[in-house]
Amino acid sequence: MGSGKKAGKNKAAVKKRNKGFYRIIKWGCGLLVMLFFISILQVFALRYIDPPFFLMTPIRSAIMLFRSQTPKLSVKWRAYREISPHIKRAVLAAEDQRFLTHNGFDFIELNDALKDMATGKGFRGASTLTMQVARTVFLWPARTWIRKGLEAYYTVLLEIFLSKKRILETYLNTVDWGKGTRGVEAAARTYFHVSAGHLSREQAALLAAVLPSPHRWSPAAPNTWVLKRQKRILRDMNHMPLPKE
Repeated sequence: MGSGKKAGKNKAAVKKRNKGFYRIIKWGCGLLVMLFFISILQVFALRYIDPPFFLMTPIRSAIMLFRSQTPKLSVKWRAYREISPHIKRAVLAAEDQRFLTHNGFDFIELNDALKDMATGKGFRGASTLTMQVARTVFLWPARTWIRKGLEAYYTVLLEIFLSKKRILETYLNTVDWGKGTRGVEAAARTYFHVSAGHLSREQAALLAAVLPSPHRWSPAAPNTWVLKRQKRILRDMNHMPLPKE
């Protein structure tokens, strides 16, 4: 009799634990579904709403609050038609030459980067403009596998819901161009005292030349390496088609 009661209690305890486990699974699945739809809404909204409305995630904003020396960002949005075609071609030549033909991931560039690492030529990035937009607009700056996974996820969504023109426009308006300078309008005025629509070929190529490390190099005082890169970009700009208006 006693053993039967004990078995019944054990069975009830197991049933209770299983019920709690399934409840956790249910809530977890519900949370994932909710986050999925939120991410869809975020990217879809970018078709019509310009950052910096959601340029920074709440996490990034909180991080900046605790960094007293973090410079205030200067962001001045410019529509695609208001931006010089020279800087559009320059960033494509410098950062993503297959932008119009890939679907967010440039596997040719990635393969070349892996070969360089394997042969000891050093590490270089293989991020496309779409990947950089995903990182800048929606995610936090830390380099973790979680962030890289989310970056790939948002890259897919951006390519699905946005045109190439809108992705390029967003990139040009959100890319970091040095201390306290974000976006092409702020960069053009800071370094050359002109608007983004009046950048010359040489100025555009110089801006694009410092993008790998805008806090280390400056268009205002280019070193030999930056000037050499500018010449290469000027040459490649001639072969860079632009997204249709």
